[in-house]
Amino acid sequence: MEYNFNEIEKKWQKAWTENQTYTVSNNSSKPKYYVLDMFPYPSGAGLHVGHPLGYIASDIYARYKRLKGFNVLHPMGYDAFGLPAEQYAIENGIHPAVSTEKNIATFRKQLDNIGFCFDWSREVRTSDPHYYKWTQWIFLQLFESWFNRKTQKAENIQQLVALFQQEGNSNHPVPNEKSQISDLIPTANGTQIFTAEEWNSFDETTQQAILMEYRLAYCGYGEVNWCEALGTVLANDEVVNGVSERGGYPVVKKKLRQWYLRITEYADRLLEGLQRVDFSEAMKEMQTNWIGKSSGAEIDFKIKEADENLRVYTTRPDTIMGVDFMVIAPELDLVDRIKSQDQAKAVDDYIAYVKSRSERERMAEKKISGVFTGAYAINPFDGREIPIWISEYVLAGYGTGAIMAVPCGDERDFKFAKHFNIPITNIIGNHFNGEEANATKDAVLENSGFLNGTPMREAMETVIKAIEEKGIGKRKVNYKMRDAAFSRQRYWGEPFPVKWKNGTAYPLSADALPLELPKVDSYKPGPEGEGPLANIPEWVAQELETNTMPGYAGSSWYFLRYMDPKNDKEFAGRQATDYWNQVDLYIGGTEHAVGHLLYSRMWTKVLHDLGYLSFDEPFKRLVNQGMIQGSSRFVYRINGTNEFVSHGLIAGDGTYQGKMLDKIHVDVNFVDGTELDIEAFKKWKNNEFANATFVLENGKYLCGTETEKMSKTKFNTVNPDDLVSKYGADTFRMYEMFLGPVEMSKPWDTKGIEGVHRFLKKLWRLFYKDAVPGTAQQSTALWTDEAPTAAELKVLHKSIKKIEDDTERFSFNTGVSAFMILVNELTDLKSHKKQILEPVLIMLSSYAPHIAEELWHALGNTSSVLDAAFPKFEEKYIKESDKEYPISINGKMRTTMILSLEASQQEVEQLVLANEVVQKWVDGKTPKKIIYVKNKMVNIVV
Repeated sequence: MEYNFNEIEKKWQKAWTENQTYTVSNNSSKPKYYVLDMFPYPSGAGLHVGHPLGYIASDIYARYKRLKGFNVLHPMGYDAFGLPAEQYAIENGIHPAVSTEKNIATFRKQLDNIGFCFDWSREVRTSDPHYYKWTQWIFLQLFESWFNRKTQKAENIQQLVALFQQEGNSNHPVPNEKSQISDLIPTANGTQIFTAEEWNSFDETTQQAILMEYRLAYCGYGEVNWCEALGTVLANDEVVNGVSERGGYPVVKKKLRQWYLRITEYADRLLEGLQRVDFSEAMKEMQTNWIGKSSGAEIDFKIKEADENLRVYTTRPDTIMGVDFMVIAPELDLVDRIKSQDQAKAVDDYIAYVKSRSERERMAEKKISGVFTGAYAINPFDGREIPIWISEYVLAGYGTGAIMAVPCGDERDFKFAKHFNIPITNIIGNHFNGEEANATKDAVLENSGFLNGTPMREAMETVIKAIEEKGIGKRKVNYKMRDAAFSRQRYWGEPFPVKWKNGTAYPLSADALPLELPKVDSYKPGPEGEGPLANIPEWVAQELETNTMPGYAGSSWYFLRYMDPKNDKEFAGRQATDYWNQVDLYIGGTEHAVGHLLYSRMWTKVLHDLGYLSFDEPFKRLVNQGMIQGSSRFVYRINGTNEFVSHGLIAGDGTYQGKMLDKIHVDVNFVDGTELDIEAFKKWKNNEFANATFVLENGKYLCGTETEKMSKTKFNTVNPDDLVSKYGADTFRMYEMFLGPVEMSKPWDTKGIEGVHRFLKKLWRLFYKDAVPGTAQQSTALWTDEAPTAAELKVLHKSIKKIEDDTERFSFNTGVSAFMILVNELTDLKSHKKQILEPVLIMLSSYAPHIAEELWHALGNTSSVLDAAFPKFEEKYIKESDKEYPISINGKMRTTMILSLEASQQEVEQLVLANEVVQKWVDGKTPKKIIYVKNKMVNIVV
């Protein structure tokens, strides 16, 4: 019987589907284990070989935990809303619902081909109204909640209303200090504080406007990255050099009504939670840096000849006497009010330039730029006039949007001062050499007025007390993280369950959900830059929100819906969420390290606070898989001709016989290693190269190679369907793991897959003897019921230990190597015994399930190998029972002997003296003594 992998794999995939082998119950006496992949966005391009890397890793681990006796939840679904689908619809004239459905069908076929153990009965799609009904419901919980800083958790907004009615808001100030709430409250005298009496006197509109400043999901006007061509707001990381990352369209700053999530209220809880999860240190650091917690002070500097103060936030109040200039964010309204007449044009021109830039570009910019406003701030301690500049490296959203610049202590300030010839005050003595800034906290202050002679660490507290006494500042904790923008001016997303009445937002009732996305004929933005829903008269007539939710809305909670996907009464039943609890293992790429993970963590904490969940961290353990990179291939055409030169003939300067060459990507699928299939190349791109000629080396055309991102534009993608068809899913799965550690990025090379395929064939030959070609002899079964030998048991149990350890550690590449060594050793031992082969198949079923199931049943088993128990390692079988000893005569080694480690001195002497080689050298003489050093040597003294 031959190893017909295509037939075997289709047979068992069909059987597993029909038997619902991977369907998981929420009721089980077994311990639970929840394995989750970051679900894919179903693009039209389908999967390439880089995509399944994490899925194969999670699949191996899910199967392994099943063998170890766990009830394993391993679901899959689709992140189906978002900008790419809508853009594809616009460009191709096809509704995003249609293209998404088609793409999902392609993804499902490809995933099934690889043989994953997903419980497809739990599939979710974020664009399905049955799913996004609950995304909308969770949004309503966010809208109807506020964060109580005293209890440090989310509470219902009606509790806040009751507090306002009883005591006003003095004990619960507005979370956003930049809010314009004082404009709404004429009795507040320019503050944001009101009494119970004042609250009760406010009309409905004013009360609702105040509550909006507290809600966890709130609406406001914000400056956004507006892309006219795409008709949407883009996140900062979707803008590169002033244009959209997708399509390269111009992006400008624009103020639009936006929804936000008040994630900043959860900053401390998000930081604390990182101490309770098993994330990599690098991941924890990324999230910690994104949150960016710092301690310091806010200080008000009076602006010369203006009825204005400039408020700055600083983590180094001790350096206040070294402030040589101020820098404020160009987009602050204050700039217009303080710029001098002489500097007005320069300021306006610079602001126009900055508006074309994203925050990411501004922060990464190495070039120094800025403009003096013509205004001065006054140092409150010595009256010194400090010039006020604007520069793109200061952002309006961080702190107060203004900094006090201390060039002797901050490198960026130092370079700015040097570039613009601003005098530098040295407040740290010999710690400053004039050539570079020194951020030390260990200097004793000089040139610092009332702080002279004070150690800097002491001066921090001294300055904070002084500014509080003067009433010009206060102690302050700040965060770099901003509230998350939660709306898009697009069509293909969840509609907000909100109605607007006279400028006030009111939530729809839960009974009205889902608010379904209407059909549209046009995806153009609305008349004022709103989403396409603003073009639908019926929608606008109902006063419904015209923005839609962003792509991350549905992905912030999908792991909860998998627990109870058919529930039409709630997002997930408490019994189900209590049982499955946290995701035990979450696998995905680092591109979601900050955004998705932070939002998921926040949503989980809110649902926990409101009593819907028993846990407040969604993911117990996170593994970030690396990227499989493309190994690109290049051909080299002589400039201006159709003649191609083999790579090895090209000179070091990149020319051939002095002629310049064009370097062209070529499809890796018709390159064997580096050898080009010339005939396939000639037919490529509709015979574009049909008349090409080739300068060969040793009769072959050899391509150049380069490791790059896997991409269709580089022709270096490999379709997993092709490899599964040629080698089988089991080979493909094991080869992806064999390439290297899951967490590391590595280049793809199809050439190496042959070795893994040969391994599976070798495994097969432990069970069947191949038929002899050209004869009537058929392949025959080799397995027997004989008892295994000690050598066979040793090989088996050594492998059980190694493969179990490797799988637990996620070291699947070394696990595959261990299987190869195991099969080689069993082949050398000519081991065909069922008691050895069955445990091998059970272990292998996690990595190569199809061949394992086929051979398991061939051995006579009627149940699935997937339901077997992982073999138990027994140390007794790998203990060394004997050892090869060097046997010396008068100190010279003459032979070796294998002796039992348990042998006594007397037994060793008898065995050694009976040895023929020893007898020859002893030559009939009686030994004076025999020295036996256990575990080392035997020496006979004659």
